[in-house]
Amino acid sequence: MKQRTIGGQAVSTMGPDGMPLSITHEARRSIATIHTALDAGVTLIDTADVAHRDAGEVRHNEALIAVALRAFDRGPNDVLNATKGAACGPATTAGRRAATRPVSSGPRRSRRRAWASR
Repeated sequence: MKQRTIGGQAVSTMGPDGMPLSITHEARRSIATIHTALDAGVTLIDTADVAHRDAGEVRHNEALIAVALRAFDRGPNDVLNATKGAACGPATTAGRRAATRPVSSGPRRSRRRAWASR
């Protein structure tokens, strides 16, 4: 697997997008998919707190990935859990999130939540 450096950490150039794992598959199948990717040398997983089926499952994807990584005995120094953005504030009447904090803080929060229960 080809590697590249992000923030001083070497990661695979390919990695799964976590959102489909939360919205289209049952948890067992999603975890198996993540394990297959890890077996193939993947060390980058894209996630976000907005990856879920409905409003009652906010942060589902982060929790799902954390379960998969713990079961595979990987830690935060082995796999980069990355996100491009995050929901930042109360839902508006249009069902969207109001940006009350900088979106740049979303990736840090997402990574901390995914590893919080290790």
